[in-house]
Amino acid sequence: MDANTFVAGLIRENEQLLARLAPAATLAPEVEGDLAPVKLLRVALKNEIEASEIAAMWLATAGSVALKLGLARQAGDEAKHYVLIEERLHQLGDTLAGFNPLAAGYSPMFQFLKGLATDVERVAAGQFTREAIAVVKNRQFIELCERAGDDKTARLYREIIEPDERFHQEMGVKFLRELATDAESQGLASAARLRTIELAEELQNLAFARAKIHHAPGC
Repeated sequence: MDANTFVAGLIRENEQLLARLAPAATLAPEVEGDLAPVKLLRVALKNEIEASEIAAMWLATAGSVALKLGLARQAGDEAKHYVLIEERLHQLGDTLAGFNPLAAGYSPMFQFLKGLATDVERVAAGQFTREAIAVVKNRQFIELCERAGDDKTARLYREIIEPDERFHQEMGVKFLRELATDAESQGLASAARLRTIELAEELQNLAFARAKIHHAPGC
């Protein structure tokens, strides 16, 4: 099929699959787990540094100047988010003393993305799908912050971080339309974006099982 039809189909499929990561039910005040914004913002720091590293890593071998520039923009955006979240944590009283977001190693998502070899797989998994996941999870986190009375953190995500993530996801749509032009490239893209969603779901379930963490922001 032509690239536009293919990408439109993936967008519809992603929307259906991502609903599993964002239940429609409104978050109840008595929901189980530690939902303090400070704890969840620490999770966000790891997400942001990994996202910045992946974009920078892919930049070196991207096949077009346009894609290189897009990845450079994203690497900078994710690094900016890290600094802004770090500053917000300090304002909330968390000094982050001794904290290293990568102390436990890189996540399975990072390892998967790092192993992708082609631009079409990378764009499908990273910008097209992972950033779409980030938009969904950030919406949940914004709602959580508002319920907790943390309007400043909610504003940070609503006015700065989420618009950046939407830009990255739209960039993914653009480049996927350029790269997924035949059956082979479309097959690679489909497999990469599906595994990304599966991993996101697995990691979300694992975080809840181990530490009752949920509604953490994406990146």
